[in-house]
Amino acid sequence: MKTIENSTKNQLNNQEESIEVLQNKCALLEQENQELSAKVAWYEEQIRKGAHQKYGASSEKTPDDQLSFFNEAEKAMRPNLKEPDLEEITYKRRKSKGLNKNTWADLPVEVIEYHLPDEEESCPECSHPLHIMSKEIRKEIKIVPAQVKIVEHVRHVYSCRQCEKDNIHTPVITAKAPAPVIPGSFVSPSLMAFVMNRKYTEAIPLYRQEQQFVNFGIELSRQNLANWMIKGSDWLKFIYDRLHERLLMETYIHADETTLQVLSEDKKSATSKSYMWLYATGKFGPKIFLYDYTPSRAGKHPKSFLQGFKGYLQTDGYQAYNDVEDVTIMGCFAHARRGFVDAIKALPKNADTSTTLAKEGRDYCNQLFHLERGYLELSQEERYTKRLEYSKPVLEAFLAWLNTNKPKVLPKSGLGKAITYCLNQWNKLETFLKDGAIEISNNRAERAIKPFVIGRKNWLFSKSPNGATASAIIYSIVETAKANNLSPFHYLEYLFERLPNIDITNSKKIDGLLPWSESIPQSCKVPSEN
Repeated sequence: MKTIENSTKNQLNNQEESIEVLQNKCALLEQENQELSAKVAWYEEQIRKGAHQKYGASSEKTPDDQLSFFNEAEKAMRPNLKEPDLEEITYKRRKSKGLNKNTWADLPVEVIEYHLPDEEESCPECSHPLHIMSKEIRKEIKIVPAQVKIVEHVRHVYSCRQCEKDNIHTPVITAKAPAPVIPGSFVSPSLMAFVMNRKYTEAIPLYRQEQQFVNFGIELSRQNLANWMIKGSDWLKFIYDRLHERLLMETYIHADETTLQVLSEDKKSATSKSYMWLYATGKFGPKIFLYDYTPSRAGKHPKSFLQGFKGYLQTDGYQAYNDVEDVTIMGCFAHARRGFVDAIKALPKNADTSTTLAKEGRDYCNQLFHLERGYLELSQEERYTKRLEYSKPVLEAFLAWLNTNKPKVLPKSGLGKAITYCLNQWNKLETFLKDGAIEISNNRAERAIKPFVIGRKNWLFSKSPNGATASAIIYSIVETAKANNLSPFHYLEYLFERLPNIDITNSKKIDGLLPWSESIPQSCKVPSEN
């Protein structure tokens, strides 16, 4: 009897162990299934994101019909709106768009007059002489293609005939002439500025300019053109260094960086990445945009360039900027918003974006930008006060939303990464509340670095570090000139005329050539549209 009982117990124990093993296996399989499902969802998200990047619209702008959930009713309601009557609907016309003729005022005018032949200046009725009663004027814009000519600088040399007869020593005096841009070269200030402007403003590479000069009737090798760019940048370096000194005196700077390929770098392959950094002043300071070429993306480079700067530094969250000393690093809400926008783009086509967490996160960012647009015309002090009153409550609600929803999403998903980015950067993101002079985003730097990115697509690479450094200097002068409402070509021409003929060790002389200087001639300035 005991033997049967023991046998039954053993069978029950074995069955219980088998059930436990099966339950463990089921739990393990369920866990593996969840992990695989998460991986599949992640891969599907990446595929949709990649497809959207390749085929979809690149704009991150929120469609007008997707109103923010913060103020949908307020946006839609217009209590003082007057309904148009039939007459307004019938006769109100859209204002036509055409050329702004105010910009024609500074253009030279060529007048061509048409008269009747002598034999036709008699009245066909009575044969008496005709007189001019009025004029019919038709205006056209005429384009004169670029012309190339030789300019000979002839310096007359003088001596004294009396001294030649009576004295052992005869003085010889030579008339003064402007110093050339490059001694011994036939390049003029206008030619140097023309080539620079076409490469660094219009993104036309030197090999194409070489071909176009043939159409002008002259042969200029791209080697000559490249040498001129490097030697011309040596003159512009005096302006660049002065702008650098002025930049470090500011209390608020934007920074960004992008890749660059330099073929002949020491101890690096031709296919390796180098970097072009961009540093820009804020809205309330002098308009300065400086580029800096470096062979790597290491933190020592911004640390070196910004040595002596003490203030707020706004970036996209890249860790290298943390090495800069004595600065307060600021975050960028454009980058924070971009994570939620990318998460929305990666959703399946049938997903209801109006109910997704990604849309809610994006809308918090939208609300902050909406408030900032209302502060554009305010002073620094007024912006500071308005931000504390209206922007700070939105920030606090956004932070609570981030902490609440972080456990609900997969960490490696697009939404999970967006939430994690915001939480990791939060102390930097909320820094804009401290001062009305600083911005909510780093868009100023991102916009400023785009001309270099566009140029890079055309000329592809720099041959040497010297060429990359020259490009950084020239881009800095060109973009700073544009920001200060100067024509890059005319400003460069003016600099190449003046720099070889002044005392370049005199900082006051250099200050007189900076883009905002009152001594800059009117011919360098872009005509106002008003």
